[in-house]
Amino acid sequence: MWEDVAAVAATSDWQSPRLAGHATGDALSVLSRQMYADHYNGLITKGKPVNTPVVQSVEPQDVPKTVMIRDCSDATNWLKYRADNGQPADNEPGGKHLINAEVKLAVDGSWRVTRFAVEGTGSC
Repeated sequence: MWEDVAAVAATSDWQSPRLAGHATGDALSVLSRQMYADHYNGLITKGKPVNTPVVQSVEPQDVPKTVMIRDCSDATNWLKYRADNGQPADNEPGGKHLINAEVKLAVDGSWRVTRFAVEGTGSC
């Protein structure tokens, strides 16, 4: 999902179908709204995060349908810029963020992130 988000964030295309490739429900809504806000404010995001996801739990154990994932995502080189002049959007440095995500098995057999929470910079 984060690879798709990084690719879409490079243009802040809040309508990109790529966002729905690995996200649905609340997760997709959050991502779309963030991309729209960036588009509206004339921002793009350059670079990409470095993720190191770890499975925290699987339910049910025998035939998984829900997986909880924890990640310490490094967004040091994934920053927002003004689309009009390429200047940094702010003076905030990137950093590591704790991410907790719920991934569910969809009816079509694919796995999609249904919800996630990203904590502040330095949270892991």
